[in-house]
Amino acid sequence: QMQLVESGGGMVQPGGSLNLSCVASGIIFREYWMRWFRQVPGKERELVGSITRDGITVYADSVKGRFTLSRDNAKAMVNLHMTNLQPEDTAVYYCNAVMWVGANERAYWGQGSQVTVFS
Repeated sequence: QMQLVESGGGMVQPGGSLNLSCVASGIIFREYWMRWFRQVPGKERELVGSITRDGITVYADSVKGRFTLSRDNAKAMVNLHMTNLQPEDTAVYYCNAVMWVGANERAYWGQGSQVTVFS
């Protein structure tokens, strides 16, 4: 059974750092792109960053230079290291595994992790 289990997150003051991890089971991890999304109440889920099967990363402009994605295929794990956190980064963060087979998308989601940045 496929599962994405997130850990990390929490509360931090502005300028602080946090790390989110996501461990996958039940899939061939190396075949999937891994992404992190975030969502605040009343708003659409926002793509924070993506890391391809080959380790190429792309970030939203709002987090570029502050957040870093990495993956360890041997451990089936993806990490999101967040630095210089600001109150606008407060959200529930979701890990996502996605692959495309032709026109079909196969995607899985983690349970969500709260990140709160407060003064």
